[in-house]
Amino acid sequence: MGITTSPVWEVVSEVTGTVLAFDNLQRAVLEAGPGRLKAVRTVGGSNAGADGEEVPTPILLCPAPGPCCCSLSPRTPSAWARPSRCLLQGSDARAARQEAPRRGLWEQAGDAGGRRTPGLGQPRGNRIGGSALSLLGSDLLSHHEVEPPFAQDLMGPWSGKSTPASRVLMRHHGSSVGSGPPSGRHEQLFRSTSAAEAIQRHRRNLAEWFSRLPREERQFGPTFALDTIHVDPVIRESTPDELLRPPSELALEHQLPLARLPTLALSQLFDPDACGHRVQTVVLYGTVGTGKSTLVRKMVLDWCYGRLPAFELLIPFSCEDLSSLGPTPASLCHLVAQRYTPLKEILPLMATTGSRLLFVLHGLEHLNLDFRLAGTGLCSDPEKPEAPAAIIVNLLRKYMLPEASILVTTRPSAIGRIPSKYVGRYGEICGFSDTNLQKLYFQLRLNQPDCGHSAGGVGVSPTPAQRDNLVEMLSRNLEGHHQIAAACFLPSYCWLVCATLHFLHAPTPVGQTLTSIYTSFLRLNFNGEMLDSTAPSKLSLMAYAARTMGKLAYEGVSSRKTYFSEEDVHGCLEAGIRTEEEFQLLHVFRRDALRFFLAPCVEPGHLGTFVFTVPAMQEYLAALYIVLGLRKTTLQQVGKEVAELVGRVGEDVSLVLGIVAKLLPLRALPLLFNLLKVVPRVFGRVVGKSREAVAQAMVLEMFREEDYYNDDVLDQMGASILGREGPRCHPEEPPEDEVFELFPMFMGGLLSAHNRAMLAQLGCPIKNLDALENAQAIKKKLGKLGRRVLPPSELLDHLFFHYEFQNQRFSAEVLSSLRQLNLAGVRMTPLKCTVVAAVLGTGKHALEEVNLASCQLDPAGMRTLMPVFLRARKLGLQLNSLGPEACRDLRDLLLHDQCQITTLRLSNNPLTATGVALLVEGLAGNTSLTHLSLLHTGLGDEGLELLAAQLDRNQQLQELNVAYNGAGDTAALALAKAAWKHPSLELLHLYFNELSSEGRQILRDLGGTAEGGARVVVSLTEGTAVSEYWSVILSEVQRNLNSWDRGRVQRHLELLLQDLEDNRGATLNPWRKAQLLRVEGEVRALLQQLGGPGS
Repeated sequence: MGITTSPVWEVVSEVTGTVLAFDNLQRAVLEAGPGRLKAVRTVGGSNAGADGEEVPTPILLCPAPGPCCCSLSPRTPSAWARPSRCLLQGSDARAARQEAPRRGLWEQAGDAGGRRTPGLGQPRGNRIGGSALSLLGSDLLSHHEVEPPFAQDLMGPWSGKSTPASRVLMRHHGSSVGSGPPSGRHEQLFRSTSAAEAIQRHRRNLAEWFSRLPREERQFGPTFALDTIHVDPVIRESTPDELLRPPSELALEHQLPLARLPTLALSQLFDPDACGHRVQTVVLYGTVGTGKSTLVRKMVLDWCYGRLPAFELLIPFSCEDLSSLGPTPASLCHLVAQRYTPLKEILPLMATTGSRLLFVLHGLEHLNLDFRLAGTGLCSDPEKPEAPAAIIVNLLRKYMLPEASILVTTRPSAIGRIPSKYVGRYGEICGFSDTNLQKLYFQLRLNQPDCGHSAGGVGVSPTPAQRDNLVEMLSRNLEGHHQIAAACFLPSYCWLVCATLHFLHAPTPVGQTLTSIYTSFLRLNFNGEMLDSTAPSKLSLMAYAARTMGKLAYEGVSSRKTYFSEEDVHGCLEAGIRTEEEFQLLHVFRRDALRFFLAPCVEPGHLGTFVFTVPAMQEYLAALYIVLGLRKTTLQQVGKEVAELVGRVGEDVSLVLGIVAKLLPLRALPLLFNLLKVVPRVFGRVVGKSREAVAQAMVLEMFREEDYYNDDVLDQMGASILGREGPRCHPEEPPEDEVFELFPMFMGGLLSAHNRAMLAQLGCPIKNLDALENAQAIKKKLGKLGRRVLPPSELLDHLFFHYEFQNQRFSAEVLSSLRQLNLAGVRMTPLKCTVVAAVLGTGKHALEEVNLASCQLDPAGMRTLMPVFLRARKLGLQLNSLGPEACRDLRDLLLHDQCQITTLRLSNNPLTATGVALLVEGLAGNTSLTHLSLLHTGLGDEGLELLAAQLDRNQQLQELNVAYNGAGDTAALALAKAAWKHPSLELLHLYFNELSSEGRQILRDLGGTAEGGARVVVSLTEGTAVSEYWSVILSEVQRNLNSWDRGRVQRHLELLLQDLEDNRGATLNPWRKAQLLRVEGEVRALLQQLGGPGS
């Protein structure tokens, strides 16, 4: 018999919070008093078995529900016992003593020195001898009669499977992940070398398989892994009663506050329930997009990496895979061996694994289960061939492998396929109901250090500071804009937000479009799943959503609204429902997917209405509704069938009557029936007119200028996610009229071959003929409206449409008339540069002018736009903060053999003398450039001297502007002399430089002496007359008044004004005086704008 040392029992009082120590558990509970006990544990004492091994003293838990003297707080530390019923209820002690020897639940004190107890779920090392239980005292249990009083009603005869009373001896750890392997006979299961190696191979294979990310995830970087960014969603424990709520309430209700509802961590799924009962089967359910698949993937990887020690073997099954087998018989062992080859040699041990074996059944909605004995017979043999559905039923019945643990994931509509008596715990996956979880997800996703490397080296990845800025802006918008927080309640939409931001701000992979991101997003969430696997129609979930949600979305776009009443939603969902199957499909869609597309509006003034989860989804679904041909008028719906029928009948009847008419005088009848052949043609024209009307509406929407900010569509999308920093652009309120500029973009994108292929996988095929006819209708309208001169933001939208369409032939035909690319003022992000280069970089005709002034262009963007620059004759890059690095790319551009640029404007860029040194190398080898503007580029004396020294190496330059560069008399005079000697240079601008009065006079004289030399412009006057270039100088000043140094400009204007007044006083010509007075007035107006003297 083992030797027992006495423990010390510690009790925490719920009232005082103090810790009391007792040498007797009975006394500890009595001293605490009824309702006062908060927690109890042992801090000393052990059992010594016959072999001398120390065994920790057990802690007894009461599984009975209801309040009693030992009810505890739910936040009890995991090392403390958490009883839910008084341990001192001993009214049935005598019956317990009588039953204990017969049932043999626990061992006697001298039995094998503390052998393992055959109970289930006990932590490692809890060997229980009879003497250990004597610590309860003789008032509760005797030394040898050890069964607790509450066990007699719960425990049946031991038959090798779990019984409720076997849970009464257990150390509660609060987390199955952190707990050690259960004790009992299964501990030595896979200790043999061959079995352990098989398990390790199985772990490696699973890890490799589940670590493979879809292509959509690889855009976030080559080192991106699920382990590094996973954020567990909120899992709320549910009850069968809650699952019986009416589906109408589940579909459209506002989200319940989850703070007051019990939640579960992933590691607590198989913890004992509130009554202390062991949980063997857990069902996790959630609507589309809540993260069921990601959760399963993460759980499997955790097991592969040893983070789920409670389970020694994990076998995942895809129910979609099992459903593809149909009724073909196969044994459970065959199914496992076929999918997991390393497990073949340990399959005979699978029946003895007990609770250490975990089956993961993902996507139960794909299986049609029948738990009736008449439908599915009992089978306990894992090696007996049965239909896969029958095997799953018997596993869930706990008739086959009764000790195994099972985790099931499913959509809400399929919960009822498993009777609740076979389920130990229900858990609803509630997504990211906490904004902090959303922020954590975004921070992990967007801060991947190499997320830009997937673009194949194109562009420059965002810096850490830029990524932090994105996360910060997004966090602020989540806090202030509650609708986007409501959308990000679903983890899948958090992924969509991250993918969209990555698309907008990181280098874009070749061929990736905004439409492809949304199509991929739907493929990740629906993946061609059927709406209801039990329905005969086998309709795909995405096809049903396109028909119902697409109709609602298109009606919203047509009526220009984004808020929908419940009547609007019901009208689109229930339109045309006539059969029982259609009602069943609607019921399934409402429970499983409606919340994915629609969310309750939380904006003030629109409470009680519904919006699409993200605004762009409405426009995407509306476009999908059109390209799938689901929008049909009554005439089209009836006329199509009639036209086809009449056409077929007309051909047959005309043929017969044509033969008969040769024998009988009935020659007029075939003519009448030939008229029937016209009906299909007339119907075709009706359909064509409908397509043209849609194309007309789409083009008008794309070129719409009445939107509130009039930004391009990419900036609008970024602002919808990140919010707008600073004040509004206009003081008045935004108009009520909504704009849908993404709708035409998605229309074009969905017609591309890549997106049509993905839609076919989703069960939404677009016929080639329909795509061709839609494209022709769009091309016809774009050809008419696209010839007009568009504002820069609308022109970029036009180019973005072609980028989404991904059809070079189509774009070349439509854009053949484009001669001027004016994107001045448009913020040229890496994505926009990619869009412009992809659409216009392959064209053949020259562009007369490319204006990219004030576009925040950087050298990386210039390199992306190089194919477009090679097509330009005039190139404007002013006001872009381009430095010396950009001059390297400009040099390569000028030296390119296909360069045809004649005018290059680089004014207001900090090129400095270092940049000009590179630029003159390009000038030396260029043969096309005639006009070069280096106004206000920080050249200084050094830059002008470099130009003076190298100017003769270029023989085609006709005009050079180096005004406002801070150069002095010496450098200016050197450049003027070089210009005077240049064979082709006609005009040199040197005004607003730091020239003295004498220097200006010398330059005037030099420019007007020799015939054929370059004219030098240094002032508004030439002698006593007004210079013919005065308007050029003052318009340049007016254009740059806000960006130049105001004090410096004011000083130069005052000198010019003094010069004008002096010349006016020196001339007697009234015509010249009038001209000088007019120019003086213009200069005084500029001085007044600067706050200087007006006279």
